[in-house]
Amino acid sequence: MFKSEARTMARPGRMASPFHLACGLALSIFLTATTATQALADKRVALVIGISRYQSVPRLANPGNDATAVSDAFRRIGFDAVELHQDLGVSDMRRAVRTFAETAADADMAVVYYAGHGIEVDGVNYLIPADAKLVSDFDVEDEAIPLDRILQAINPARRLHLVILDACRDNPFSEKMKRSVATRSIGRGLAKIEPATPDTLIAFAARAGAVASDGDGDHSPFSTALLRQLPTPGLDIRLVLGRVRDEVLKSTGGRQEPFVYGSLGGEAVALVPPQEPPPDPNTEARRQYELTAQIGTREAWKAFLAVHGSGIYANFAHAALDKLEDAERARARAEALKRQAEDQATQKTEDLKKQLEEQAARRTEQAKLQISEQARRDLEQERQRLAEQARRELDDARHQLAEAQQRADDASAQVELAKKQAAADAQQQIEAVKRATPPPAEPPPKVAALTPPADPRPSAPPATIDPADIARLLQAHLKRVGCDPGATDGSWNGASQKALDNFNRHAGTRFDVKMASPDALDAVRARPERVCPLVCGNGQRAAGDRCIPISCDGNSVLDSHGTCRKRPEPPPRKPKAVVRREPSERPPAAAPSGDGGCHTFNGKQYCQ
Repeated sequence: MFKSEARTMARPGRMASPFHLACGLALSIFLTATTATQALADKRVALVIGISRYQSVPRLANPGNDATAVSDAFRRIGFDAVELHQDLGVSDMRRAVRTFAETAADADMAVVYYAGHGIEVDGVNYLIPADAKLVSDFDVEDEAIPLDRILQAINPARRLHLVILDACRDNPFSEKMKRSVATRSIGRGLAKIEPATPDTLIAFAARAGAVASDGDGDHSPFSTALLRQLPTPGLDIRLVLGRVRDEVLKSTGGRQEPFVYGSLGGEAVALVPPQEPPPDPNTEARRQYELTAQIGTREAWKAFLAVHGSGIYANFAHAALDKLEDAERARARAEALKRQAEDQATQKTEDLKKQLEEQAARRTEQAKLQISEQARRDLEQERQRLAEQARRELDDARHQLAEAQQRADDASAQVELAKKQAAADAQQQIEAVKRATPPPAEPPPKVAALTPPADPRPSAPPATIDPADIARLLQAHLKRVGCDPGATDGSWNGASQKALDNFNRHAGTRFDVKMASPDALDAVRARPERVCPLVCGNGQRAAGDRCIPISCDGNSVLDSHGTCRKRPEPPPRKPKAVVRREPSERPPAAAPSGDGGCHTFNGKQYCQ
């Protein structure tokens, strides 16, 4: 039990303290050494008797061979004293038993092996010497040795009293023996016996009352099996006799079953001590490997390899060190990538901040040259609004990337459709304005005065264009040249002003962005190609003349800087901020003029 616990504590994958490992190893060594020392220290003695040459009955073939082979086996397995006797008469047999009793007096294990004839009379078992005649049952007490005398001789042994009887042969004495008492029984074979002394076993070659075979070979079936199983190192004597039984049953086809009477305690009793396992050359390396694995640092593994540079545990240590170094390199790479990502995020934030500051400065400078004090205040408010809107859009973009990516493909198609529709709308609106304004009979010259010159002839007042129509036409042409003002609805709002401002910056003009003027309309309409460059929104990139969404794989999302990053855990959604826009004040419509070919706006008259 303690050895298995020590092995369990040292098993790889189980965390055991150095104290437990040391205690388990010490206890295992102690128990192994104690068991081996005890087995080697036991004094073992044996008495072996074989009777083949009977004087009054036919000779038995194998008892002499069996006794010699068994005595040699006892000597090979290290018995301290082995006494072999062949073909003893009754006097010599009694003397041999008495002498062996003195030998067994200070022994730990005493074994008696007998091969020959045996007989049972009135329930008492007897061993028959070579000179026995047994004319009548009255002669048994004088001419035979009772089994109880054998048991009495080995009783002083301290640990084991073992009697092995290959004496259950078909007995010729019982056939001619006269009965002195009619009721006296003479059994076939030996009688069942229950030893009165503890730690005693009596092994019969055949079950009580049955006959054992002498065999056709050099040994009887019982002795053959005994000689094969007896030398097994460390095998308990009960298992030895059990294996002998199984082998005899198999060799005799089930006709002969050896039987054992008596009992032993719970401690294993082996006639042959267990063999000492060869010393493990890797014991010290294994112990130090286990201690090093508990520390688990690179320095500890290098120290182990400095002592144990080769062997299986050195290979294990190299593998563990490589694994540890791979983990450290992976951690260093992860930290470097993290720092790189942080630097990129910081740089993009700085770039965006710088871009906003430059844009604000540029617009401020333009405002100083183009607009009034009120316009400067409006521009400042617009700048603050744009900055605030940019910050809000930057925050919202982090939560809208997933939705924006799903709508990206649809947006690309809608952009192309919107461009075509805008061009068509602009053309239709231009045609509608032309149809609504009838051409004059003779084109009058364009006058830049506040009022038309005096005409001696009476004429109708000049016609004027609705500012909403001018705004609608200007929005359509701004969209055509790439400066998208949003909806072409005639409402000159912030998006339209931003589109005209983009046109000013890229066309080199300085039109007032607060109003949709005919001059601005003429300048935009005169441009046949794109003026404003293609600007893609957050999460998109330019592809030719259109914007397409930036796509990431399934495990990444697009961050606010346009970079694919590992998809984070979705934070709780915040309510989207609502941007309120005040409607732009619409300039009052100019009074219609009687002249169908001229238009008055802001005190100026324009004629086609």
